[in-house]
Amino acid sequence: MDIKFNKNEDHNKMLVSELKKRLAKVKLGGGQSRIDKQHKLGKLTARERISYLLDADQKSIEIGAFVGDGMYEEHGGCPSGGVVVKIGHVKGKQCVVVANDATVKAGAWFPITAKKNLRAQEIAIENRLPIIYLVDSAGVYLPMQDEIFPDKEHFGRIFRNNAIMSSMGITQISAVMGSCVAGGAYLPIMSDEALIVDKTGSIFLAGSYLVKAAIGETIDNETLGGATTHCEISGVTDYKAKDDKAALDTIKNIIDKIGEYDKAGYNRTKAKPPKSEAQELYGLLPHSRAEQYDMLDIIARLVDDSDFEEYKEGFGKTILTGYGRIDGWAVGIVANQRKVVKNAKGEMQFGGVIYSDSADKATRFIANCNQKKIPLVFLQDVTGFMVGSKSEHGGIIKDGAKMVNAVSNSVVPKFTVVIGNSYGAGNYAMCGKAYDPRLIVAWPSANLAVMSGNSAAKVLLQIEKASLKKKGEVITPEKEAALFDKIKNRYDNQVSPYYAASRLWTDAIIEPTDTRKWISMGIEAANHAPIEKQFNMGVLQV
Repeated sequence: MDIKFNKNEDHNKMLVSELKKRLAKVKLGGGQSRIDKQHKLGKLTARERISYLLDADQKSIEIGAFVGDGMYEEHGGCPSGGVVVKIGHVKGKQCVVVANDATVKAGAWFPITAKKNLRAQEIAIENRLPIIYLVDSAGVYLPMQDEIFPDKEHFGRIFRNNAIMSSMGITQISAVMGSCVAGGAYLPIMSDEALIVDKTGSIFLAGSYLVKAAIGETIDNETLGGATTHCEISGVTDYKAKDDKAALDTIKNIIDKIGEYDKAGYNRTKAKPPKSEAQELYGLLPHSRAEQYDMLDIIARLVDDSDFEEYKEGFGKTILTGYGRIDGWAVGIVANQRKVVKNAKGEMQFGGVIYSDSADKATRFIANCNQKKIPLVFLQDVTGFMVGSKSEHGGIIKDGAKMVNAVSNSVVPKFTVVIGNSYGAGNYAMCGKAYDPRLIVAWPSANLAVMSGNSAAKVLLQIEKASLKKKGEVITPEKEAALFDKIKNRYDNQVSPYYAASRLWTDAIIEPTDTRKWISMGIEAANHAPIEKQFNMGVLQV
């Protein structure tokens, strides 16, 4: 291997090392002392509960591990949004599991907690997956109630989704393993079946203190809403468990008896590993986001047997389209080519930029995959659409609109991997979060923003300089350089994949070598939901 490969490898492996360190910290939730407190109460932590529930011999993926990262610091932080969400298998059946983390503010709901819970339900709805709630929450975080309570995408939407999923026949099971108060009490009762753990689980609309204040009644929480009350008097819950493990064992038994599902019928054969070594991804991906490379080298390390059949190979070369398999599943791949290429006219085209011919090719390919019922995988490293008079006169806006239309109206499941840049309208056309990918993940090398930090800083610098000049301030070269660095550093922080992941613009930051697992599990999930409508791009200028 050459020195460039080695430098790239060192840089990307350092990014993965940083990812692992951050994940290890996140997995501690509210900290070791609070974990110890859970154990003293005879309770497992959220992650321990999920680990016990999921089949140990099957793969699983975590949604939103970095949600809340760097947010709410003035409130003490909210690691993972105070809730852990995983997709895995219970008794061989793929499920979504949602577990409140009581080590984080007693499992209270922050604004981002609601967003993450709604994302978990969205995944269950789109893929018709059973969803299991492991409830242990003090309810809405009151200091921020105005940002979590009343709006359409706030706390109440959870219960609306419970009702919608019930009408769709999607299995929902809840286990009350700690507090379940106020509006949150509706969650387990709107599920198909509800369990409660004796002595540690409780459900009530108002706790004993509030009951005393509201109506003057003196009663303890256990009598008010404990396991015996709800299993033997109110009939609110269906099963009483002696401890966390017993409750989780009951859930396993329930899931084990669910009947088979109707499959969407996506094509799958025996999986084959790529011929090209996956670890080489680290050396092939440049350490600089501005550097060129051949995306075909990346694809060869993601697809089965490194076999990729290109569609329109000689046309629209800044986007690669073609067919392959990932872990046996047939996929259509739409990827940004990141090396400089020549078009049929001999003109140079920059890698990572979408030109009219590339947009046209991608549109046709997306339509073909919908026709053939082949899931789509988007590999993003895009700086945007080509600009300038030549592109504008050639109709770049129209061709870009056609591609966005095709992505928007696609009915086959879409999966997006942000490998490098994800800027501006390029993010949209390559199936960014706004375009409903079933899963969207980022590599540690990813950047997501309207434009690069360097470009944005230059624009913002000009605005700032104009403002200062109006005030009569003299801007020396030194002051200008310092101002540029300040603006760029602030913007670069927002471009970071961790900034995006904390706000759930992506579902996860993953190691590049885990990409095949994520896509495979995503298609397995999507296979639970048969396609119910035809692909139709509506009225479109061609």
